[in-house]
Amino acid sequence: MVLTASTMRALGTKMPEFSLPDVVTGQIVSAHTFAHKDALLVMFICRHCPFVKHIEEELARLGRDLADSGVALVAIGSNDPSTHPDDSPAGLAHQARAAGFTFPYLFDETQEVAQAFTAACTPDFFLFDGERHLFYRGQLDGSRPGNGQPVDGRDLRDAIVAVLAGAAAPASQKASIGCNIKWKAGHAPAYFTGQSAG
Repeated sequence: MVLTASTMRALGTKMPEFSLPDVVTGQIVSAHTFAHKDALLVMFICRHCPFVKHIEEELARLGRDLADSGVALVAIGSNDPSTHPDDSPAGLAHQARAAGFTFPYLFDETQEVAQAFTAACTPDFFLFDGERHLFYRGQLDGSRPGNGQPVDGRDLRDAIVAVLAGAAAPASQKASIGCNIKWKAGHAPAYFTGQSAG
């Protein structure tokens, strides 16, 4: 099985704009929705991927832990539901409710937002500081399905503590690894070179 890794976009890159519907509420959520927050975590996830299923509980816990903090969370699903129907808006809404997600979960129908972020895999994490410059990108933690490491969100949580403290970005940032984003036929971006992992 060939896995897909994060593109590891250059730190300091300005956050792309986005405006997408929330699969649970139907409301449009944009980057400006979170303008009052000190940091913003953008997570590209989906329903069907075993790598996302492996960390769902930690993502829900992270949302609860940060509910009253200066960090906002938003998840985005960009997979093509014509090939992966579990990742349709209805499927993502079911996932959000079943997992207990407390953050908005948006659907990127055109896949343009995923491409703007250079997202490549699920899960893929992008943490932006108060000026919305990229502070951290890569893995949640070192756990993967079957490797026996705890799902504790350590890498991402450490980065969140640092960004809120106004500290330097973590020197060591490791790529997230998982299933590739399921691009529509003929729509795979130039930066994408991975193959499906599930």
